[in-house]
Amino acid sequence: MSIERLSEHVIAQIAAGEVVERPASVVKELLENALDAGAATLHIAVNGGGQKFIRVSDDGSGIPADEVELALARHATSKLRTADDLSFIETLGFRGEALASIAAVSRATLVTRHREENIGTQLRVEGSTLLNRQAVGAPAGTVITIENLFFNTPARLKFMKKENTEKRFVANIVTRYAMAYPHVRFVLEQDGREVFRSSGTGNLADVVVKSLGLDSFKQMVEVNAEDEAREDRPAVTVFGYTSAPGLNRADRAHITLFVNGRWVQDSSLTYAVIQAYHTLLMNGRYPVSVLMVNIDPQEVDVNVHPTKAEVRFRDANAVFSAVQRAVRQSVVALAQTQDISGSQYRGFAASRPSLPESYARQNLGWNGGTQLDLDLPLDSPGQYPQQRVNPAETLTEAEDPTAIPSGLGAPRKPRTLPMLRVVGQIGAMYIVAEGPSGMYLIDQHAAHERILYEQFMEDYERREKVRQLTLDAQTIDLPPLEARMVEEKLDALALVGFEIEPFGANTFVIRSIPAMLADQNPVEAVMDILDDLALDKQPGQQTIEEKIIKQVCRRAAVKAGQILSIDEMQSIIRQLERCASPHTCPHGRPTMLHMSGDQLAREFGRG
Repeated sequence: MSIERLSEHVIAQIAAGEVVERPASVVKELLENALDAGAATLHIAVNGGGQKFIRVSDDGSGIPADEVELALARHATSKLRTADDLSFIETLGFRGEALASIAAVSRATLVTRHREENIGTQLRVEGSTLLNRQAVGAPAGTVITIENLFFNTPARLKFMKKENTEKRFVANIVTRYAMAYPHVRFVLEQDGREVFRSSGTGNLADVVVKSLGLDSFKQMVEVNAEDEAREDRPAVTVFGYTSAPGLNRADRAHITLFVNGRWVQDSSLTYAVIQAYHTLLMNGRYPVSVLMVNIDPQEVDVNVHPTKAEVRFRDANAVFSAVQRAVRQSVVALAQTQDISGSQYRGFAASRPSLPESYARQNLGWNGGTQLDLDLPLDSPGQYPQQRVNPAETLTEAEDPTAIPSGLGAPRKPRTLPMLRVVGQIGAMYIVAEGPSGMYLIDQHAAHERILYEQFMEDYERREKVRQLTLDAQTIDLPPLEARMVEEKLDALALVGFEIEPFGANTFVIRSIPAMLADQNPVEAVMDILDDLALDKQPGQQTIEEKIIKQVCRRAAVKAGQILSIDEMQSIIRQLERCASPHTCPHGRPTMLHMSGDQLAREFGRG
């Protein structure tokens, strides 16, 4: 094939592929342009996940009439003139590619009026081709409408996610920029329904509450620190909010970082935040943080990524240290040793009642459902009425190996382990058992999780839902991002016993939860499941329902640190002996360790 110069139209479409990855990319670029124009109010409307319709309206400075068409040309910008200007970029955009790239793969309508002009201009563009220009009456600012995104690049349409997934990406973009610019009022509508609105008061705390939810904000601490400039290091200011150790998530996606007002994805800064929680969080758990990093623009290179999502620092170590130190100081100041009081069941003194139950559960060993055997006036844990028998009573129904199976003609499951005899318990975590071929050390939580999982899967395959109705309507308010995820997963949640109904833009009513969670707080149970669903990245996962079932069983299983009776331990052993896969829990961790009689003899010098 001979070498030929590509047409401008093809060049524009190829360039668009680098900038416009999905509808959320369009929203991001248009928001950045509006913020650079000095907008005080931004209104974003999205239909059909953004592929069908996106409209971004702002009250910024607008575009002069004689520059409107130039604004849609490639590499046309008002934000720099020479390459030297890249050394101190203070705007979000600077390349002059966004509008041209978006127009190249959509049908776009632009209505704008400059503040110093009396009449506005409307342009209609289809695939970079100008169809119409006319003068119109319009308020100062700009309104850009994008329709039929990727209509002329069908290959890109094949990689679009479901509508609800694209809605989550859009909500993610809007809420993050709302936090970076609290003095700007953001309004997000999806399919005609308002799902997010910030006040624009300039108070970051107000926007964090709107974006992450009041319950999460109550468990966050303010970060405010400044490293002064030195001969070898620039000045770095770090401020925002980060979570108490009790508020944590299963992935890093809830660590939000801004550098000079630009949302960035920087693995080094993310690691700095994680390092600040060293010894305060379990492995595999990550904090929730919203942090602004301000530094001299000359110390940052923003021109290293097509979507401007990454930056490079002249002195990366200085910025890393400033972030790590600022977060660590705030978290350590909050997480001082708490007083323990028998009258305070959750493990905190009355002077700190706002710290969460989850913090007590992870840091003080409180398990929320079983009283410790202490000679103290403890409150009753019986907060939630139950429809099923107590879990301890269920465990004591030890299976008699010679008993007739329940149900006429019901076959007994084949034995997958030798018959074991319970010897005792170690550390309230492990069951010691003896079998024909030696000693078995069994993880009580992992074993019970495996048992519950196989029982739940049997019921699920028979489409038998065993659920616990909540006696009172339990409502849950979610951040916009998580609310969109719930809407996407409602059917899958219902199949395993979670009946949840929309009750407003971001509010839901919990009607029922799986029966094995009957003695737990419905709101906490749902929040834990949503936290795990946000990780929906496991390769080879069969169905989303199976993933939910695994998390339900993990939450319902007996916990490490729970003292069991001999009958309870024997019941777990008997049921584990007839599980199809008794050697691992549903998440793949081992349920038992085996030491044969020969190994024991060798260890004692008898072999």
